Amino acid sequence: MAQSGIVARLDHPADFEGWRRQARALALAEVAPARIDWQIGEEASGLFAGLAEPPPVPANGAELRVPREFVELAQAVVCHRDSGRFDLLYRLLLRLQREPTLLHVVTDDEVHSARAMAKAVRRDLHKMTAFVRFREVVGLDGGEAFVAWFEPEHHIVERVSRFFVERFAAMRWSILTPLRSLHWDGTTLHLGEGASKADAPNDDAMEVYWRTYYANIFNPARLKIKAMKAEMPEKYWRNLPEAELIAPLIAQAGRRAEKMVMKAPTLPPERHLRQSQRQREMLVPATDGLSTWDEARASAKTCSRCDLCHNATQTVFGEGPLTAPVMFVGEQPGDQEDLAGKPFVGPAGQVFDRVLGEAGLDRGRAYVTNAVKHFKFTLRGKRRIHERPNAGEISACRFWLGLEREFVKPQLVVALGATALHALTGHRGSLASMRERDLVLDDGTALLATVHPSYLLRLPDEEARERETARFRADLERVGRLVPEMKAA
Repeated sequence: MAQSGIVARLDHPADFEGWRRQARALALAEVAPARIDWQIGEEASGLFAGLAEPPPVPANGAELRVPREFVELAQAVVCHRDSGRFDLLYRLLLRLQREPTLLHVVTDDEVHSARAMAKAVRRDLHKMTAFVRFREVVGLDGGEAFVAWFEPEHHIVERVSRFFVERFAAMRWSILTPLRSLHWDGTTLHLGEGASKADAPNDDAMEVYWRTYYANIFNPARLKIKAMKAEMPEKYWRNLPEAELIAPLIAQAGRRAEKMVMKAPTLPPERHLRQSQRQREMLVPATDGLSTWDEARASAKTCSRCDLCHNATQTVFGEGPLTAPVMFVGEQPGDQEDLAGKPFVGPAGQVFDRVLGEAGLDRGRAYVTNAVKHFKFTLRGKRRIHERPNAGEISACRFWLGLEREFVKPQLVVALGATALHALTGHRGSLASMRERDLVLDDGTALLATVHPSYLLRLPDEEARERETARFRADLERVGRLVPEMKAA
């Protein structure tokens, strides 16, 4: 005689506690997955309409054993919109009783499906926390309140609610979605039914200021359209107040970036130069016993090993994680680096970032520094024109570069230009003779030599610039092959 079906009813689409309670009872009663019809609320029960409810938990003390990882996986999967998610989790629950290490079998179809669902839910959670935009309205009591509209792909509203309560605890707000809605009165969170976009306001006065701010912080030189759309898919644009600016900002990015490159360097304020000079005169750097990177960076701020310290605005030390597998060494700070106190942020730095991205590398995983830590320049009117450091200045700064190498201990060092190669190896000959060769430093660290990004900016011929940029990109791609950890995720 065929066994009857069982209806397992859940309170709402992401009812993890309800699923866990009933799945436990069903599994202990050894109910086969094919006999269970998982239903939400009072919806019709399909083929199993009117049939039995789940059995009670057996009183014999029997227990199920599952790893904590499964509980965390299930909490995410129940939020997915796939109608078969509860049945999939129940099948995995039963299999885990026979196969305790099942979740580590990445080739298993059911494990793969569950992990893919969990990943999609986590991504949707991230997008909601990133792209919700509140608009001010007048509350029912005449006071200030805020309303936002968002369209999640999955049943994540209740799961993400804690983030918004903690982040905007002092506000009264509502987040409306087609699936469920959140309402916070400053004390209590209320869960409501789904809403329509017509229930949300279209604009508020603050968005004018927000769009002005967004337009002014947009950096055309760092624009990467593919990466931007991957992080902020176009389907979210329609609900963002800055969305109307995105297309024109992208269209104008090329012209604006070109203007930034051609813009004349600026002279720091005279008071800034006087203050820097007084600090250098008052402090003598302590270079003995520097045991940490932080100590070295602090000591370098008052370095007077050569005369470059007298005119530069400040010391520009290296930047990046101390666990970086690759160290890039340039020549010296430029005008904008001298003002900002950070390496590779000027026009050459923008070229470096762009080609680095095209080569599939992540600058955030690299340590970037210069052979010489102060900006050497010639003053022409109000402009500070870059001047190449001499051998004595390179030698004086080799102390700091050596400390950086000692603290970072990179797998690979990349010399950007002849000055960097000279500082690292003592080689004063042609860079071309060393490029594309497998080099090794005195301590055994691998070394590659390539051009400095500023070289590409100085090329007057567009065809030559494209050709040399392609060679530079190939050199950086070689870095990625030698050190795969540098590749962008």
